[in-house]
Amino acid sequence: MRWDAQALLPPSAEGAGTGPVPALLPLAGLVRSVTTPEFAGITFHEVTAKSVLNKVVAGSKMPFEWTVNPYRGCSHACVYCFARKSHTYLDFDAGLDFDSQVVVKVNAAEILRKELAKPSWGRHQVALGTNTDPYQRAEGRYQLMPGIIMALADSGTPLSILTKGTLLARDIPLLKRAAAQVPVGVGISLAMTDEALSEAVEPGTPGPRARLKLVSRLRDAGLPCGVMAMPILPWLSDSDEALDSLFSSLAAAGATGVTAGALYLKPGTREWFMQWIAKTHPELAGRYRRLYGTGSYASKEYRTWLAAKVRYYKQRHGFSGSHGFSHRDLEDDPRGEEAQYPAGSLPNSWTGDSSAAGVAPGHPAEALRQQPTLF
Repeated sequence: MRWDAQALLPPSAEGAGTGPVPALLPLAGLVRSVTTPEFAGITFHEVTAKSVLNKVVAGSKMPFEWTVNPYRGCSHACVYCFARKSHTYLDFDAGLDFDSQVVVKVNAAEILRKELAKPSWGRHQVALGTNTDPYQRAEGRYQLMPGIIMALADSGTPLSILTKGTLLARDIPLLKRAAAQVPVGVGISLAMTDEALSEAVEPGTPGPRARLKLVSRLRDAGLPCGVMAMPILPWLSDSDEALDSLFSSLAAAGATGVTAGALYLKPGTREWFMQWIAKTHPELAGRYRRLYGTGSYASKEYRTWLAAKVRYYKQRHGFSGSHGFSHRDLEDDPRGEEAQYPAGSLPNSWTGDSSAAGVAPGHPAEALRQQPTLF
């Protein structure tokens, strides 16, 4: 890869007090570690992978069996990202390292073609964006996704993509070509329209307006585009005004469906998010501790309340009963649903409601305005 003004860091680099210091290396297959002024504060660890096809754990409720993740770690730096804990498996931490130490599988497309060419490959559904975002900013440099998309399509393998990255627009022609060969699902992750809030909680992502334009571009290109509206943040993005703005904007952009649900705080993510809340919204820190207790889920009461509001606004803006992705119910977030809803506790019919609310469609919004007193 060619980088302007790049600096190569040996695995034993100690750093000089500026920017991130490589964690416990060497990584398996490490070729080199790179920094560049264009990505200030981020180190890219280029590795050669032996395999890139990942089998989903047996018994999973996910609507696909295989995933591909060309990157580990993510410069989108979403404070709520459920995948943070996975970085600790590489001896990085789940906080700043997840945002600033990005592992790049530079041979991903080449290895994937070899794996897909095996006689044993059954052309199962493959999902991209299930752990970290395949269209984070570094994809503009490494350009791994075009090769991955065409490897899947050329082998007759259905695929789906979930992303916050507007760089996806670069590959719309490829996706249209792939969709002529195999079923293709495309989803955009967008859970708020408040630009300032988005900048605070997901600082490395394109803003909501940019992602809404991407939805429209995908629809104009004839591709289905669902939206993963997760996470809805208690007291920050769960008001009537926030939800009405979100669903009306998605409808106007032409989204083919929406899945929405509450913030999920698994270990690794919980600690990082709670630190952020305490620093930026100290008045909410105690409320979040009470709402989540010692677990990863908001209280059942809150999830029931939020599900009823989501159901109302989905129906109000024409999403009731619709699906977000076009292939095998892929409107359900391959990153979020499995994390939010362990085996045996998935939402009914994969609607994306956080729980069975017991509130009929069309329930007056006025009756949903007041949060239960317990939280």
